Amino acid sequence: MNNPAAAPIRRLCVSVAGPTVDSILALAIQAEPIADVIEIRLDSMSRPEITPLFKELSTPLLFTNRPTWEGGGYAGDEEKRLAQLIEAAEAGAAYIDIELNTDHDLQQELLKAAHEKGCQTIVSWHDFKTTASSQGLLQILQKQYRCGAKIGKIVTTARNYQDVLRVLALQTEAAEMGFPLIAFCMGRAGMVSRIATVDLGGYMTYAAPDNGTATAPGQLPATTVRNILTELASAD
Repeated sequence: MNNPAAAPIRRLCVSVAGPTVDSILALAIQAEPIADVIEIRLDSMSRPEITPLFKELSTPLLFTNRPTWEGGGYAGDEEKRLAQLIEAAEAGAAYIDIELNTDHDLQQELLKAAHEKGCQTIVSWHDFKTTASSQGLLQILQKQYRCGAKIGKIVTTARNYQDVLRVLALQTEAAEMGFPLIAFCMGRAGMVSRIATVDLGGYMTYAAPDNGTATAPGQLPATTVRNILTELASAD
């Protein structure tokens, strides 16, 4: 017999990137009917603007300002980068994403500012080349837990199914720690993990706008992911 109380929360975040506020809004507005969260990639914008997004969008917003040293587009001063995220938290962001490898003092300043505003914090770690060993992944998870963020995010590049299984297995460790975790793999081999993760206890999965550019390798269109998640929910 199915147990509805045990049904997983299949949270979908649509990641939106574009050079201007208008281009981001166009994609975000289209995604709102199927997204639980919309990620705004500030590092994709030529002149980041935050306030206009809250005027036009009602879906919870996640702000990310990914630096080039972690696969993003921001190449400027670190203090300015984090200041934009603090501005987003103060403006009413539901979430902000901060990289695990960010300077410790700046990272802690951002986490404190976000927590004071009731903004959820995601501490992230990405590997665009490979997937670490199980022990290496566990060490990353433990560092994330200790840094004080509310949610962890570990995303690697899978070359085979063994890589995928190691990353998905992190959900067991995270659950024992009581630490919500986003964990899946990029690349063709990792595509299945983008769906499986939320059925295995993952906090959230990410998708690309239907008419927009993917922000990571292997990212599926939002409508495709939503349709699959809806089918899974019907079987609970």
